[in-house]
Amino acid sequence: MTENQDASRRALPAGVMLNAYPDSIGERLSDTMALLKRPELEGAFSLFYILPTFFNSDLDRGFSIIDYDINEELVSRQDLQDLRDLGITLKLDLVLNHLSVRSPQFQDLLERGDASPYKDFFLDWNEFWLEHGTMGPDGTVTPNEEHLEKLFMRKPDLPILRVWFPDGSSRLYWNTFYQKVKFVEMAPIDFVGIEGIDLNEAAFIADVVQKAIEAQQDLEELDLGDLSHLHDEVLAIVCRKRDYLGQMDLNARSDLVWKFYEDTLKKLRDYGARIIRLDAFAYLHKEPGAANFFNRPGTWNYLHRLREIAEQYDLIIFPEVHAEYGSGIHTEVAEQGYPIYDFFFPGLVIDALDRGINGALLRWLEEIRTSGLQTINMLGCHDGIPVLDLRGKELHGVYRQGLLSDEEIAAAMERIISRGGRVKNLFGHDGKQIAYYQVNATFFSA
Repeated sequence: MTENQDASRRALPAGVMLNAYPDSIGERLSDTMALLKRPELEGAFSLFYILPTFFNSDLDRGFSIIDYDINEELVSRQDLQDLRDLGITLKLDLVLNHLSVRSPQFQDLLERGDASPYKDFFLDWNEFWLEHGTMGPDGTVTPNEEHLEKLFMRKPDLPILRVWFPDGSSRLYWNTFYQKVKFVEMAPIDFVGIEGIDLNEAAFIADVVQKAIEAQQDLEELDLGDLSHLHDEVLAIVCRKRDYLGQMDLNARSDLVWKFYEDTLKKLRDYGARIIRLDAFAYLHKEPGAANFFNRPGTWNYLHRLREIAEQYDLIIFPEVHAEYGSGIHTEVAEQGYPIYDFFFPGLVIDALDRGINGALLRWLEEIRTSGLQTINMLGCHDGIPVLDLRGKELHGVYRQGLLSDEEIAAAMERIISRGGRVKNLFGHDGKQIAYYQVNATFFSA
């Protein structure tokens, strides 16, 4: 282990960490601070991880960040001063992989197109894959099969969002995580400006479009009958009126993106943060022919570059990575001198309590002890109760056992589901489920 890595280990504060959204207790962070100031809780928590509705965001419970300014509806500067006065170390997120479509950068891109300084700030899907895929009739480049089979997906179908510009043109942007598209109700007046059509034809078009929207049909396949020659013009009008949200993937090949990371880390330091969780870190490095999840060595190069920036501001960073135990990624992270986010612990505790068998839990605790792993563990978190992480995995033709067998994981999931929990799954590019991911339930109800 290098001196740099050893310093990373030594610097992580020990103690009990409170994980909460600013409005988890009461309506604002000040309500949580009032609780923490009570004499009964004196010294109970050494650290506080405040989840990212701390910032301005619009989707995915805070993880679709508009900007890293303080969300003044929930957080005040006085709250941060109160944390410092209590001697509680602050942990915040830097969501590396994406920003909201409502971010200033994406809005500038929408307004100015190629003239925007943020033209290359986000990943143009077609541009990325053009030399490694096939352009389809709908204007979407589909990666070649050998690339497509390797892609690690978080949702069914391709991870893209089509964005329409004021001039009527459209582009596809890489969108690994969530999107939400809503079309406003269309009326004849929306189409009367199309050259060569009368009011009756405009009413016909509005009716066809509205029925397609209500039926959630693919608008690329609108059947306009004798007016089919107007398809593209109609579609452009419809899409300009839609309202959409999305977490748009950043282009880490852009120097401007790295300037943004540096500015953000400084801003988080100025809020009083000492520890920064690198959310969605494993998706940041992308290249054709890779899984685009924890690509090596590119992922490590990015992480080391981020650590160099963080050290300028006396910040401790660590990557948040969901992966099967059998993949050994947690070991790689630890060997590089970073704390690991212990997504194994919650499921193992649930299993031990339910079955009255503690063998799997003790084996993991012994690995932590004997390997000298530095963990940030939890019983439950905003990610629910991870189950994918407990699995084994085949690597290079050799199967590495998981912390629980697939049968034991399935049984634990069934028990939690019977108590009201829900399962979140991962999907392949063809929309088929390829793996379970997590169980959404509070630890108490599970």
